[in-house]
Amino acid sequence: MSTIETSKKIRALTLKCIGSLGSGHVGGSLSIADVLAVLYDNHMNVNPAQPDMPGRDRLVLSKGHAGPALYATLCYKGFFPEDWLLTLNKLGTRLPSHCNMLLTPGVDMTAGSLGQGLSCACGLATASKLAGDNATIYAIVGDGELQEGQNWCAMMYASDKKLDNLVVFVDKNGLQIDGTTEDVMDIGDIANKFRAFGFDTVSINGHDHEAIDKAITNAVAHKGSPSCIILNTIKGKGVSFYETMGAGVHSTTCNAEQLEKALLELQ
Repeated sequence: MSTIETSKKIRALTLKCIGSLGSGHVGGSLSIADVLAVLYDNHMNVNPAQPDMPGRDRLVLSKGHAGPALYATLCYKGFFPEDWLLTLNKLGTRLPSHCNMLLTPGVDMTAGSLGQGLSCACGLATASKLAGDNATIYAIVGDGELQEGQNWCAMMYASDKKLDNLVVFVDKNGLQIDGTTEDVMDIGDIANKFRAFGFDTVSINGHDHEAIDKAITNAVAHKGSPSCIILNTIKGKGVSFYETMGAGVHSTTCNAEQLEKALLELQ
């Protein structure tokens, strides 16, 4: 199956997962489906039969509200059965609304408050360097999340320690819960800021699978400094009526009618 088909499957499973509750973080989950498809189909050294495999690549989903997209991906790759998706954030679930590494096979880091995940990724990258296991540590952060100062402390550390096994994706969709990132607190030229902090940085179309694949390949091959791939994305990507909702799609309904319409578009 091509990564395009994988991304459609991830989006469909994501919406079924959120649809089991009737609402949730639709927008930011759909916007990262493409990078997850390319990453897990083509690059991640992981084993669903041994989720805690030593030396495996790891992903830190710092924008933890997009957990349903990661759950959909892990389910699709065989880490757990599909019926788990229908238990999202329910009593006794192993799929809480924000990812928990102690509950879900394939989740490598628990998602805390926004802004903390990159620091965790730096820790994992440092540990991998010390172990000499050749793992690559990936992190996905949101553009609104970069308003949190802890990210910039983590960037200084990653650059100073030459964590060239760290690849950071920025899901740059320009929207957050209260409006546009520009209106809430403009963070300016993200690419040049990452470069200034010592990251080898590229900015690409976050829905172009060939561009994503090439950027990941180059980032993993790059030595001497951490890498950043800025993904220019559309919040709610893949479903027409979600794409046009603006900031309202951050957390919104996914009722039975909406789910049916969305799944038809994703066929």
